[in-house]
Amino acid sequence: MRVSRRATPFVMLATTVVAAVTMSQCGGSSSPTGPTTLAVASVALNAASVAVGGTGQGTVTLTAAAAGGATIPLSSSNPSVATVQTPVTVPPGSLSATFTVTAVAAGTATITASLNGSTRQSPTLNVTAAPTLSSLSLSTSSVVGGNTVNGTVILTGAAPAGGAVVTLSGSDPVTTVPASVTVPTGSASATFVISTRAVGGTISTTISGSYGGASASAVLSVMRPTVATASFGVSGPSETDTCTMTNNGNTLNCTFNGSTSTAPGTITAWDWSYSVATTFSQTTSGPVLTMPTVNCGFLPPPPLPAGASWFTLIVRLKIHDSLGNVSAEAIDNSARLLPQGVCGF
Repeated sequence: MRVSRRATPFVMLATTVVAAVTMSQCGGSSSPTGPTTLAVASVALNAASVAVGGTGQGTVTLTAAAAGGATIPLSSSNPSVATVQTPVTVPPGSLSATFTVTAVAAGTATITASLNGSTRQSPTLNVTAAPTLSSLSLSTSSVVGGNTVNGTVILTGAAPAGGAVVTLSGSDPVTTVPASVTVPTGSASATFVISTRAVGGTISTTISGSYGGASASAVLSVMRPTVATASFGVSGPSETDTCTMTNNGNTLNCTFNGSTSTAPGTITAWDWSYSVATTFSQTTSGPVLTMPTVNCGFLPPPPLPAGASWFTLIVRLKIHDSLGNVSAEAIDNSARLLPQGVCGF
């Protein structure tokens, strides 16, 4: 017996409706999503505080990368305190861009960015007054002429980018003061050196500084010495504390300079002695001894010790002044003597 199954019209209609619904859900007839509208996500500053005359950097960030780039207007809530470059451009494919804020006067301000109807505001920027000179101090209030003194300048705040150049001066030529000293960026102080010359009596001089419309000063007393003090340096033809021999071993090619020596009276004699293997002596009426006299007996017999290229040269100085004062002996045992080319070396 054969059973015949024939679809009824209702069944055929239902099948057609289900198929249509399925195609509608899975096919390409759905509406495409529209383009995303770019907006400002945030405005940030790299510093919460900037001194007057300085600059700071900020960053504006979008909600999505700008495929074709974006131009964003910026504004300051208080242009008399801080100004901002505007507009700023976000490059194609980027999410953010940086901008510069310039501090104009003390106060507060915020930076606002706008795009496609969206706005965002930065945190508050505090613009502080530009630093000025607060004080000038000296390492000592009195010094024997011929010695040096350290000075220090202090600002009311940190120096701006590029540093703060403090102008300096001295009221008397008894001192030599640098024309200026620079306080490094971010620092509030700097030191400088004052040189003095020998004097016959006490001289007071004022050391002054100025920066940012403010001035400060300190008084320094330069005094005559109470004892004779010998002081000197040794210099060679090309290096400090390095001498050679010339004139067939009869002359040291170097200079002894005792001009930094001091005494209560006028210095009348500089007694020099210098030695390697033997000692030679000379007295000068001035502070400088140039090309001291020696001979080959000044040196040990050649050759130089193994591994050595020079001998130690010991130099001594004693001074006498017009008041009968005699200094203690000053000694320099760090000088070198290169004997190459003379006396068998």
